[in-house]
Amino acid sequence: MIKMLSGVWALLLGIVLIMLGNGMHFTLIGLRGGIEGYTSTELAVVTSGYFLGFLSGARGTPLMIQRVGHVRVFAALGSFMSAGLIALPLLTEPWAWTLLRVLVGFCMSGIYVAAESWLNAAATNDTRGKVLSAYMIAQTLGIIGAQGLLTLGDAGTSALFICASILVSVSFAPILLSATVVPAVEVARPMPLRALFKGSPLGTVGIFLLGSVYATQSGMGAVFGTKIGMSPSQIALFVAMLFAGALVLQYPIGWLSDRIDRRKLILGLAALGGAACVLGWLTGGALWLLMAAAFLAGGVTTPLYALFLAYTNDSLSASDMPAASGGLVFTFGLGAIVGPLVTGWAMQRLDPFAFWPVLGLTFAAIALYARYRMTQRSVTPVDATESYLNVLPTASPVAVEAAGDWAQEQAEAGREAEAT
Repeated sequence: MIKMLSGVWALLLGIVLIMLGNGMHFTLIGLRGGIEGYTSTELAVVTSGYFLGFLSGARGTPLMIQRVGHVRVFAALGSFMSAGLIALPLLTEPWAWTLLRVLVGFCMSGIYVAAESWLNAAATNDTRGKVLSAYMIAQTLGIIGAQGLLTLGDAGTSALFICASILVSVSFAPILLSATVVPAVEVARPMPLRALFKGSPLGTVGIFLLGSVYATQSGMGAVFGTKIGMSPSQIALFVAMLFAGALVLQYPIGWLSDRIDRRKLILGLAALGGAACVLGWLTGGALWLLMAAAFLAGGVTTPLYALFLAYTNDSLSASDMPAASGGLVFTFGLGAIVGPLVTGWAMQRLDPFAFWPVLGLTFAAIALYARYRMTQRSVTPVDATESYLNVLPTASPVAVEAAGDWAQEQAEAGREAEAT
């Protein structure tokens, strides 16, 4: 492990710093939006703007890299993102925030593509699984750590936004100074949604609904906290708990996924997420019950993403997997755009606690559709499935394809070992 980390530590350090800045700005949107008096619907539009930009960046960045070069694109996107973060407290209008969030989302997606390309090039077939796992842990720790930084300043001033911008700017130094090899970026053209649905209905529908869940949690969680009167430190802890659950539960769920019918696991996790949302709805604002609900609801979301990727790959041929990965990332992005809009509308028209029923109903839809699909297709034998893909919902198609290749190699190696 030490030898593996020695070759990629600078890249991982850069990722942690990026996630510190990006994680701060996500929660700051809810905090500052509450101070400015924005409605839940306005903040939902701002949140969806980020995911619209993120989806566009995932598709456009590889083309930009091919035209003007890897390093130039990476540096340009970093500069624009840093500028966008600084501009947020200067242009405190919902329409301006929406445009800036589209810009930040586009840049962040492109940064992921570039950084993950370098990370993938630095890994070997033997170390790729460990490198991807370390990368995902670095991302999650960065997001959680960002919430702690929010307690050091006042969201009503520009200081925390400037801090987020500085972290993003500084993060590029270790990455650019360590990444000496400029890798080629070739992302497969996403599979059309009709073909993707035909190959894996549960994977397609499930990951769309999960995109809605993830964007609502990460983008509207701070808005919910603001609207029910949480203090800034409580909001930061609430958002941190959404991601801490994923950090704790990812590996046990991954271990289970390679040993039982993945549809049953998807059904069980979605049911657990729905139950957590019921708990959050019934708490009446009790702080530690809200934290427990956030831990469980957030804790199943990231593993479900990896499960849907693995389950979809189980249903496809090896040649279709790269295109399917791109299609799933695109489908997830569509759900991420829609989810906050529905949640924001419900929170404004009904009550801020509508945050929980919307999430709960989405989890319930995933569980019910998984149960339905179990009656439509026979179970794939465990020894014929691909390995669990340890990737986060924020991963670009580069990391998803790399994880898919690694999972396929691991599964084939395991089957060969059993045959001998």
